[in-house]
Amino acid sequence: MLRRPFGDGADVSLFTLGTMRALQSPEQMLDVLRAAHAAGINHLETAPAYGPAEAFLGQALAQLKEEGADPVDGGWVITSKLLPGQSFLSACEALDASLGRLGISTLDNLAIHGLNLESHLDWVLSGEGARLIDWALATGRVRQVGFSSHGSNALIERAITSERFRFCCLHLHLLDPTRMPLAHEALERSMGVLAISPADKGGRLQAPSDLLKADCSPFHPLQLAYRFLLAAGVSTLTVGAQSADDLKLARSLAASAGPLDAEEQRVLGQLHAQRERRLGSDLCSQCRACLPCPNDVPIPDLLRLRNLARGHDLMEFAGERYNLIGQAGHWWETVDASQCGSCGDCLPRCPHQLPIPDLLADTHRLLAAAPRRRLWG
Repeated sequence: MLRRPFGDGADVSLFTLGTMRALQSPEQMLDVLRAAHAAGINHLETAPAYGPAEAFLGQALAQLKEEGADPVDGGWVITSKLLPGQSFLSACEALDASLGRLGISTLDNLAIHGLNLESHLDWVLSGEGARLIDWALATGRVRQVGFSSHGSNALIERAITSERFRFCCLHLHLLDPTRMPLAHEALERSMGVLAISPADKGGRLQAPSDLLKADCSPFHPLQLAYRFLLAAGVSTLTVGAQSADDLKLARSLAASAGPLDAEEQRVLGQLHAQRERRLGSDLCSQCRACLPCPNDVPIPDLLRLRNLARGHDLMEFAGERYNLIGQAGHWWETVDASQCGSCGDCLPRCPHQLPIPDLLADTHRLLAAAPRRRLWG
């Protein structure tokens, strides 16, 4: 598998094994790691927040080392994570615990995980997190530091331009390319860019709707999504594998790092044209000119879910994401479309003159789950 630069660290394979889904047993992790090795993957992504993932991975790494099955040219490259906001002492203890579970003395890449709020970034730049990073680098426990974020574009840009980080992990998707300019900015600064969950969070593309399959024909939607990101120069794409079969597509695209060919470009055009045809004048282009909303409604993000539901029949995915609003703290949106007060503040700012309050109301009707009746009343 081809490799790409990743900040100041070792080059990483086009695809990264995410360990969040191989948690049933150490044997499952070992089987998945063997499949990753066979596919040419050298980059592994894990976290203490993934339950037993680090411990299972550490055991699997030790077993493969005994078998002489390390990747050629440098061995495994490992990324793990720490949550922001901890005290210096607790963060140091957490990092050492991760190293112990993984069975290593130096972590290639440490990501500050969930840099979602301004307070999180302040923790890294001027708080206890800054002290942690300096200590981790100075003691050789970590080779380079990056971040992952589910936060606003403005927050992510501030993190990228802070010069504190050498890589970033971002939600970059075929059906939601709004953060691609941030990825390009990071790449221009020679940072590594890892695409988080381009399959599942990108629209559950591993199990797409029949309509989306037709829109992407003759390619599978996931294949087109992977090629879109690789052709854009993204350093590496995560694959959260439960079994060896989950890595088959990544293995088939092991050398597919070049520009989109004529047929891929044609199908991308076909995909966009079908979405525009179905949504017509109601298509939200995600320009974000409607913001800010007086009621803090995240208008573009909600209308993006409507685009996916009505444009490609991704009802299950869009409904799941919509009904997660307010249920995941700072990891996801907290205000849904029902909070639109129809004040009209956004209307003159929309360059496409969309009837935004009406579209938000339609989004809520379309995606909000019906209240569940209590069993006792």
